[in-house]
Amino acid sequence: MSKLVIVGTVAFDAIETPFGKTDKILGGAATYIGLAASQFNTDGAIVSVVGGDFPQEDITMLQNKGMNVEGLEIVENGKTFFWSGRYHNDMNSRDTLATELNVLETFSPVVPNNYRDAEVVMLGNLHPMVQMSVIEQMNDPKMVVLDTMNFWMDIALDDLKKVIAKVDVITINDEEARQLSGEYSLVNAAKKIFTMGPKYVVIKKGEHGALIFHKNEMFFAPALPLAEVFDPTGAGDTFAGGFTGYLAKTGDYSFDNMKRAIIHGSCLASFCVEKFGTERMENLNREEVNKRLHQFKSLTQYDIQLS
Repeated sequence: MSKLVIVGTVAFDAIETPFGKTDKILGGAATYIGLAASQFNTDGAIVSVVGGDFPQEDITMLQNKGMNVEGLEIVENGKTFFWSGRYHNDMNSRDTLATELNVLETFSPVVPNNYRDAEVVMLGNLHPMVQMSVIEQMNDPKMVVLDTMNFWMDIALDDLKKVIAKVDVITINDEEARQLSGEYSLVNAAKKIFTMGPKYVVIKKGEHGALIFHKNEMFFAPALPLAEVFDPTGAGDTFAGGFTGYLAKTGDYSFDNMKRAIIHGSCLASFCVEKFGTERMENLNREEVNKRLHQFKSLTQYDIQLS
């Protein structure tokens, strides 16, 4: 099993959907990634920052899930990053109501010394230069995965392109892939993004699954149709955590294994949306995961006669 370094936000969220609303609850990209990766009993370290207002019980929960928190900086006189959003009825679009950077504004990540040799690095959504500073601290990782969003494409595109040139995998949604590439076709978008440096392009399509491209190959993983979706927050990060957690567990970075990693990511993301915040991921057990993996398999498995 390989070590996994997870960089991203550990935060507070306040969420409103057609199914209800929450006060401040646990959130953040690194939190969701770590909870998903913990399903594979990975040796993972979270690199992030919180304020003195962050509950010790949430840090203990992450530790109990097997996450190393040496790289979680606590700024005692600071406040934790906070995001608030309201989802529309289609659950695919949302309005941001508040973003308070707080301690994240001056965050300078420090990877623990005993994780600088990690084979897998998951760069959660942060400013590209923060992501770059983590890459520069690592000792030749086998697989660097980058998650980013249109916000950084709008305000820090040159910095983002420098980071993209250094990574093996980029994961973005379909809208972001089109913005980054200037191409409407996702196939052509992936081809354009390849010229920026990564070996693999993962395009997330929300409730419509995910695509992975590598050279002239591509693979599609479905999303499991669900009767109820309560809260999409963190689903993309959970997908990324399942993807990188599986790669770290297996130590196999072939395209065939990437396909399996995509399925594991999609499977875990399907649990994340069933409750508000991190609740479902905190209480998820392996038996439930295995049962749903069988559902994913049966969703697309068929025999066909080819002449």
